[in-house]
Amino acid sequence: MKEFRLDRLDAERAAHDGAYLRFLREPRMSAGLYALAAGAADGQKPQAQDVINFVVSGRAAMTVGDETTMVARGSVVYVPAGVGARFHHITEDLRVLVVFSPPEP
Repeated sequence: MKEFRLDRLDAERAAHDGAYLRFLREPRMSAGLYALAAGAADGQKPQAQDVINFVVSGRAAMTVGDETTMVARGSVVYVPAGVGARFHHITEDLRVLVVFSPPEP
């Protein structure tokens, strides 16, 4: 069994001065914690994998392809492989649990 605590993952991510921390990589999936401060710019590029984004905390708009929705704690957004996605108009610090399938390299 592998068990993770979001508070510890966020502290580890912050200690490495990064917006993203991959904390799990398995043969068919990987997972990470993505963080963006209020007002920050999201520089994501289209991913080669299908992605599920689960918003742990914060508020923002998210655009996937040509569709935009508002996200907040509890929102789950699926992004198909190869489709551009980004968070914007981030009004509260954002923490997102991100799951990739197949795993990111």
